[in-house]
Amino acid sequence: MNHKSIGDAGEEIACNYLKRQGYKILEKNFRIRGGEIDIVAQDRDYLVFVEVKTRYSHEYGLPVESMTPWKIKHILKTAKFYLQKINWGDNPYRLDFISIDYAGYQENPEIELIKNITG
Repeated sequence: MNHKSIGDAGEEIACNYLKRQGYKILEKNFRIRGGEIDIVAQDRDYLVFVEVKTRYSHEYGLPVESMTPWKIKHILKTAKFYLQKINWGDNPYRLDFISIDYAGYQENPEIELIKNITG
């Protein structure tokens, strides 16, 4: 599998997982120049921007280790653009992270949701 197909498959797993947790999926792969948000969802009163990382090995570290301060900064920049686009105002929003980890779990990946990864 190439990186795009791995990412797409992971995002599909993440969407299904989020739906089971009560999230409503609003948009996938929202892009602007300089940024992308994998999933935009709603969890009760919160608009949630979800970053998904799928890994088949830990050669480059655990999935959560991909959430560097630089990556978070760029996701939040894109999120703020999205908030303005939909006139979200002062309503609450957050950044969640989902890891889809196949390393050692060939058939059934380990899925971890971290809510509000920025704070």
